[in-house]
Amino acid sequence: HYPLRRQRQMCIRDRNIIHPFLNCDEFFRVSTCTTMKEIWNLIQVTHEGTLKVRRARKNYVIQEYETFRMLQGETIGNVQKRFTRIVNHLKDLGKVFEEKELNVKILKSFNKTRQLKVMTISESKDLTSITHVELFKKLREYEMDMIRMAEEEAKEKKSRDLALKPSIPS
Repeated sequence: HYPLRRQRQMCIRDRNIIHPFLNCDEFFRVSTCTTMKEIWNLIQVTHEGTLKVRRARKNYVIQEYETFRMLQGETIGNVQKRFTRIVNHLKDLGKVFEEKELNVKILKSFNKTRQLKVMTISESKDLTSITHVELFKKLREYEMDMIRMAEEEAKEKKSRDLALKPSIPS
């Protein structure tokens, strides 16, 4: 073992190496640590959590995936963001997905207003031959078409209502 003076010098050197890579919060968190081992353990627990925290996080994300549904009024883009975040968390935890599994999960998550498109995609595509990113692209295209058609119908209705509106003589 090194003499105490040498250990302190090494600790100071190690702290000087790691400090530039810490953000402000992390720096203040580890500033009371006296050894690199303490610093490392604190950073590891802060970022990864304890074993109990990691298990709880994994269970939460799994439940979030299993109960994933499109929310009322949610756009396809927002569904994709939420779904991708959940899948990425599960991948970080070691879960491996096949494209078909992801595609089926996506299609099952949509509400009744999207069921016609979901059935069309399910019947026309081999869900193993497209990625979930391509599937979301097709669903976004469909959503944009539906929005465009609704806007056109609203304009037509407005112009019909104006044409049918009786004019009042002055």
